[in-house]
Amino acid sequence: MKKFFLSSYILWMIIFTVIPIILVGYYAFTQTENGIIFFTLNNFERVFKMVYIKVFIRSLNLALICTAICFFISYPVAYIMADKNFHFSSTLLFLFLVPMWMNMLLRTYAWLTILENNGLINSLLKILGLQKINLLYRKETIILGAVYNFLPFMILPIYNSLEKINHNTIEAAQDLGANTFTIFIKIIFPLSLPGVFSGVTMVFIPAVTTFIVPNLLGGGKFMLVGNLIEQQFLRLADWHFGSAISLILIGVVFLVGIIFSSIDISNEGGNLF
Repeated sequence: MKKFFLSSYILWMIIFTVIPIILVGYYAFTQTENGIIFFTLNNFERVFKMVYIKVFIRSLNLALICTAICFFISYPVAYIMADKNFHFSSTLLFLFLVPMWMNMLLRTYAWLTILENNGLINSLLKILGLQKINLLYRKETIILGAVYNFLPFMILPIYNSLEKINHNTIEAAQDLGANTFTIFIKIIFPLSLPGVFSGVTMVFIPAVTTFIVPNLLGGGKFMLVGNLIEQQFLRLADWHFGSAISLILIGVVFLVGIIFSSIDISNEGGNLF
């Protein structure tokens, strides 16, 4: 039975991971001209033009902002949920999970109806006799949509790490005279770092590659790397250039994974004072 599940997993990885990456690599390093396929590096040379570098920088900037906002919202929420005296942890966790049952496209469309000119917010402003506000097709709106969609991916791993902290360690620190701030800085936060790093990775990667949110809430006015790849594959049918961009993006994601996996957090929290 174990061999069956292992072979099924390997087959799944080959079909849906290995083969697609090989195809992306094939198109990235080739070009078609007059029906003839030849090896070339021109696709990568195009990627490093300033116009496309700006797209990468814009995408990384938005992803970093989204990740930072998610962290500063998620950590206090996860900390409260992990408190043994807080009796609504399951309810709050359920409320964060409910939106994840819907498709991301539907969740983003919901924000579209809320923020549009005749949406919920502007309708409320009209009732109050206030002037309507143009909320859509702005960078801040894209960040709002990204934070909303990816926030649970930050909360859940941090909450999981905080919940696993042995309360006896905290009680021992209190017995040794540590105050609340010292306990948090030297025990709780270091021991929660695995969840923080996992959450940062799970938010940063989809945020830097998203194209649904900027398409809908940004109105296509902000070209991000996800939109650029979509444009090359679906609109311009330039699979070679699109594959080159995708391959570089895969490299960036892989590099982020290596950085976080190389950080030694096994001994964090070991030296309490």
